[in-house]
Parts: sequence; structure tokens; C-alpha cells
Amino acid sequence: MPFPELPAPADDQVLLVSNCYEGGKARWGSLLEEIGGRREGDVLVLEGGEVRLRLLESTGWARLHGGNLPALVPASGSAQAVVVLADSLVVYGGGGPLLVDVASIPGRGVRVRSGRLGEILTAMLAGTLTFDHLVRDMDTSGVYQGDDGRPAFPAPVWTPHRSFPALPATTEALLVRTSFDDEDGWQALLAELGGVDEDGWVGADLDPEEIDVENYPLTALVVDDQTFEDLHSGQVPALVPPEKHTTLVALADTRTFIEPGWPLTVVDLYETPGQPAVLPCRKVGSMACNLQIANMDFRDYVAREGTRPWWENS
Repeated sequence: MPFPELPAPADDQVLLVSNCYEGGKARWGSLLEEIGGRREGDVLVLEGGEVRLRLLESTGWARLHGGNLPALVPASGSAQAVVVLADSLVVYGGGGPLLVDVASIPGRGVRVRSGRLGEILTAMLAGTLTFDHLVRDMDTSGVYQGDDGRPAFPAPVWTPHRSFPALPATTEALLVRTSFDDEDGWQALLAELGGVDEDGWVGADLDPEEIDVENYPLTALVVDDQTFEDLHSGQVPALVPPEKHTTLVALADTRTFIEPGWPLTVVDLYETPGQPAVLPCRKVGSMACNLQIANMDFRDYVAREGTRPWWENS
């Protein structure tokens, strides 16, 4: 079932969408109290009055993810640069609201501390703060000016001057080739991952008795299509179809074919959409398994600048 379209906000409004519901009622956790402001019906007027958050509650948006938002923005009406999402991490996990880009690189996201939301949105509406600024200054947990350290591989902010088609829908992982200069390297990577079966999957027919549980094999649908050349992590979330809960998208990019270990750029689709984690291909299967069973979070795999990643010791 498709998600309903978002309404067009007034010029001084920013949409704040809830995707968490219990008994048909939106769950905001402590978010609204932490944001502060004055409630006027379905609008929260923040201190100073420059920003008015329009609260959107509908079970039609239940389980909506940040990457889904750009497709729901109406083609006509007030121009929007950002939509704010109150998801389960906000309600149950103690995380800050997710700001989602719907203009520059649609679908990428950054989290902000709840108490700073008004300040940050005011600066964005005034044009003194852009989404690129937010992305450049987020920590390994995807929080703008957070205190979890700088990522060793920052999210890119450049934009190829072309659009990309939707990626295939799957509940598993996707392995997407984005660099096409080294065919031998690509074939070597596929061989390292166990080879591709007749349906286009790697890791689908491995013998369980031969599996190394410390380096669990990646099961992924391979996307080998030059249409996706130069696709980068920030653009990925908006290309993932909402019908199925794709575990992760791993990009075989230029780095994959010039650095040892065939490192893949894995893209966060849910916690902070578009945030990259770069790790050896042999570790991506274990990452996918841990994400599927909620044993670890995406941010656990984001390498910190100046710190040796934990997986290099395993």
C-alpha cells in the first residue's frame, strides 16, 4: 500500500511527520516537550516565531522511512527544503529527530538534538545553514555537531547532474556496482563473494557447513547496470522501493577496486539515511545479519577518524 502524499506547508512551516503509532494514535515520546514552543492546533510555534512545525499524524505514514519522503512531496505548492521525521529512534531510542533533504540530494538525512531543532531550522529557512553543512558536520552516529567523533569516511555532498532509476525491491541486501573501469576487479569481487547464481544473487547457495561465522557470507542481489555509475551514498535511500524492507545497499565503487580487501561502501537506509560505512567485503555479510536481527546498529560499523575499526582486530 503506497504512503499518502504530504500536504504542502505554508511558507513559514516545516512538516514534522510521525511514523510511530500505537492503537492508531501517534507516539511522539518526549520530543514535543524537548522542542518547546507554543501549540496552536496541529502547529507548534517555536520560540521566536520564525519556525512553525506542522505536526502530521496519520497511520498511513506508519513505518515510513526518511528515504521515502521525497516521493511524497507534492509537485505544486510551497517549496520545501527539509522535512522532519519523528521515528522509533526518537520515540523509543532516545535519538534526535531526523531531518530529511527533499531538495538538494533528496532522501539523505541528518539527526539533530531535539533542543536545537528550532535553532537549526531557523538558520536553514534564513539560508545561513544548508543541508550540506549538516552532512559535513555530523558525527559517526549521524548527529549534526554530535560528540561521537568524526567519521573516517564522511558522507559525500556532490551531486551528479543526472537522475537514477529505482533499485530492485528486496528484503535482503543489494550489491550495486557504481564503478565500471575495472571489469577484472569486478569479476574478482564476485568470485570472492561466492559467485553469482543464475538469478543474479551472490551468497544464495552456499553450503552451511562451509560458512565462516566470523565472516558470514553476504547474500545480496547484484545490480550490474551502468545506469548507476557514480551513484553515491546520499542518493541511495530515495531509490530503494518502500514495498520491502531492504536490509542494506552495498556499493562497489572506485575505492573497492583500488584498495586491498575489496572495501564496499554500505549505505544506511533507516537510522541516518545516506550515511556511509566503509568496510571489507568479507565483513558486510555479518553486518547484514546483525542489522536483520537488530543485534547491532548501523552506527556500530561507521569507522571513526583516527581510530582503528574494531573489525580490523577480528
